[in-house]
Amino acid sequence: MKLDTLKYGFDSTTMPSDSLGDYWSPEVTAQLAEQDWAMTSLRDRLDLPAWQSFTADLPRDPYVNQRWKRMSWLALDGNGEVQDMGHCPMAQGGAFNDAESMADRLRYYAPLTETFLQRPDVKAFVRAWARLWKLQANEPILMQITGVRGKGQVDPLQGQGIHADGCQALSIMVVSRHNVTGADNHLYADKAGTRPVADATLDPGDILHLRDDRLYHSVDAITQQNAEEPFERFIIIINSRFVDPFQNRVLRRHFPDAVLNEAS
Repeated sequence: MKLDTLKYGFDSTTMPSDSLGDYWSPEVTAQLAEQDWAMTSLRDRLDLPAWQSFTADLPRDPYVNQRWKRMSWLALDGNGEVQDMGHCPMAQGGAFNDAESMADRLRYYAPLTETFLQRPDVKAFVRAWARLWKLQANEPILMQITGVRGKGQVDPLQGQGIHADGCQALSIMVVSRHNVTGADNHLYADKAGTRPVADATLDPGDILHLRDDRLYHSVDAITQQNAEEPFERFIIIINSRFVDPFQNRVLRRHFPDAVLNEAS
C-alpha cells in the first residue's frame, strides 16, 4: 500500500480550532482498532519544511555509523500540556532489539532542541498522539528525530531486521526523503516474517501507527538514487507504554513518579 501523494504546502489558517478533537480522522482510530495499524498524512497539520530544518544539526549517533539522532522523554501533565521529563537513556532488551551494537545497552543521546519542542505544531502533535493512544498524565513518551544520510547503500535498521520496539504504542513519520530508493516499510504478524500484514512506502508527512506489542516491523535498505548527490531519510519515532522490562527499570530509576506499564 502507498498513500496517495498530497500537497506539501502548509497554511496555518487551515488548522482546525480544536486541534485535538479532529486531529486524526475517524478512519485512523477505526483501523487501529480493527487491524492494529493505520496510515495517514499530517501534511495539513504541521509545517513540514520547518520540521525538516531540524535535521540539519542532528548529532551523529555515537552507536551506529551513518545515522544522526536526537531524542527526548516527554509526558503530559495534569492539564494535558506537554512537558520535557528530563534526561533518561534509551534501553532496549535483546528480546526486542537483535542488533549487536544496541541490544541490552544504555544509549545516551542529545535531547531534542527547546526550539523544536516549543513549536505549537510539535506540541499539538504530541498531545494528539497521546490522545490517540489514550495515554494518562505522566506516562513517558519517547520522541526521536533520527535518520541516515550519505552515499551508496545503508541499512536504516542497522541489523535489527524484523523486530518490535518493546512498547504498545508506536508511530513512525517520515520527515524527509531525498534521492532515495528503497526504505519500504513492512508489517508482520510474526518475527520470522512468514505472515506479512502490509507493505507501505512513506513520503514526507506520512505517518504509520502500529500496536508494537502485536505486530513486527522492518524497513528495506536505502539506496542512493542519483550517484551525483547524497541521499537522506529522516523520521520521527514516537512511542510509549513500554513492555520491555529493561526500559521500564531504567525509566523508574530516572522518573520515580512516572506512570509505567510495569505489569507486562
